[in-house]
Amino acid sequence: MKIHLAADHAGFELKERVKTWLLENGFEVEDYGAFEFNQDDDYPDFILPAAEAVAKSDGDRGIIFGASGQGEAMAANRNKGVRAAVLYQ
Repeated sequence: MKIHLAADHAGFELKERVKTWLLENGFEVEDYGAFEFNQDDDYPDFILPAAEAVAKSDGDRGIIFGASGQGEAMAANRNKGVRAAVLYQ
């Protein structure tokens, strides 16, 4: 099972911390970005490719990060077979 990660600038720092933890604990990770902090980026550029990869996979999971998570979840849920839920820390 692979874990697909994606975030815009609002979730970039947390995504990087989670990615480090996943890799240190033996998970296979595919990162769809953002790959650097850029205040002007937009979540669909990163969330949609990650959600599409999860939808096409057989058992992979995804974790997406953003400001409120609402828009990110709605974008991910546009893919048949994807069920994104919003969680807060």
